[in-house]
Amino acid sequence: VRTGPSGLPLPRFVSLSTDKVNVRRGPGRNYNIAWVFVRDGLPVEIIGEFENWRQIRDWEGSEGWIHRSLLSGRRTAIIAPWDDEAQFALRQSPSDDADIVAYLQAKLVTTVRSCEKNWCRLEDDRFEGWIEQSRLWGVYPQEIVDE
Repeated sequence: VRTGPSGLPLPRFVSLSTDKVNVRRGPGRNYNIAWVFVRDGLPVEIIGEFENWRQIRDWEGSEGWIHRSLLSGRRTAIIAPWDDEAQFALRQSPSDDADIVAYLQAKLVTTVRSCEKNWCRLEDDRFEGWIEQSRLWGVYPQEIVDE
């Protein structure tokens, strides 16, 4: 982990702060739009910085540039986006033996409240519980997240 010009670590995960975000081919409005995200809260990984622009990578590995005003420090994750058909157990506490409180579909986007000892606590309007950190894209292996 290194530090970017902003003083924050690189790489790091953040989320989109609005439901329409232009991703550009370079760090500035004069660069063409490569694609548009249409999902508020989607996690992205910041891999570079240039002035007020952040170079990001999405869960599919696509890279582009976003103005920092369109990003939030709120931590979110995507449930196992690499596994289209699967469902994953959300547990009452961070243990393989804990009661299952819900099954979550792959590619679901949700808020990460905390991560410790390879488990993350997820929360949104529909559920709250713990899932193995390895099932998420939006947090690093063994990363400690404390909201």
